[in-house]
Amino acid sequence: MGIRDLRFEREAWSLELLQAEHRRVFGLTGSQCYETEIGSPHEFRQSQEMADLAGFYRAFGFNVGGAVRERHDHLAVELEFMYVLALKESYAASQNNPDYCEVSLDAQKKFLSDHLGKWMELFAKSLAHFAETGPYVALAHFADEWIKADARRLGITLESRALDQIALTPFHPVESCAGCAIAEKSESEIELV
Repeated sequence: MGIRDLRFEREAWSLELLQAEHRRVFGLTGSQCYETEIGSPHEFRQSQEMADLAGFYRAFGFNVGGAVRERHDHLAVELEFMYVLALKESYAASQNNPDYCEVSLDAQKKFLSDHLGKWMELFAKSLAHFAETGPYVALAHFADEWIKADARRLGITLESRALDQIALTPFHPVESCAGCAIAEKSESEIELV
């Protein structure tokens, strides 16, 4: 899957259609967006992984906060952290600071090996399994290929796991967006305050 797969006609994917597609794709499988919800080997893994992520973030001054925030193991948070590490590497190189450049590179290698690179491929596979097609599936495959390319750049080999290693959070219809009156209304029908 390449960048060409991400080209969608603007008319075909309006904001309203993207929102509906998001509810369809992530309404049933939203827990897939979290590292600790995929392939849990034992019951204590989540707290251990969350503590490890918090340690990475704290060490590099990356704060997950604000009024609205995501868990430390959310895909968007982990991708943003890799961006911060790459930015720190670039800044260190521009300042001719090879020591800090090496620290940033080592952190990227470790983070990809221990976290993002361990589950991104499974996320893309599981999303394709549940949703089959659409922009979010294409973006997940693109992100997976990007992570693999970054791992090659850093000289690390990522572990590849099978789709049957995914342990999803059980689905509870009460917690789904499906059937929600607000979710079914278009943006124009909802009066924003």
